[in-house]
Amino acid sequence: MMSLRACGFIVFRRLVGCNPPPGNIEYLLLQTSYGEHHWTPPKGHVDPGEDDLTTALRETKEEAGLGPEQLQIIDGFVQELRYEVRGRPKEVLYWLAELKNPETAVTLSNEHQDYRWAQLEEACKLTGYKDLQETLRAAHRHLEAQQH
Repeated sequence: MMSLRACGFIVFRRLVGCNPPPGNIEYLLLQTSYGEHHWTPPKGHVDPGEDDLTTALRETKEEAGLGPEQLQIIDGFVQELRYEVRGRPKEVLYWLAELKNPETAVTLSNEHQDYRWAQLEEACKLTGYKDLQETLRAAHRHLEAQQH
């Protein structure tokens, strides 16, 4: 049975002149306009013939209006989540990217009804999924390690 495959980005921004790092980091979460209105980073299904990173970039552009030129992909981080959706295995790959200009506006598609920039703990509360919380924490640890 083919597993469903989706790819996306954990997008973060660093706020200037407020908390010292890493407390100046906020993560972008989008709230779906369907189903249980859950909060996730931008992500979506891989199109036939498309490679994973291309999917992640395309979906982030479609769902949040943020294109490759606005993002700085962080080296050395990719996280894979595996779970079941209605009895089918699903894989989600997340890369990590910084929004180069923290003032850049997010533009939602009709798939989402709201978005939020949240610090780590609030982001973990919003997502509610243990795997996604662990992914956010792993991203945060990766960024903390880079600051040293």
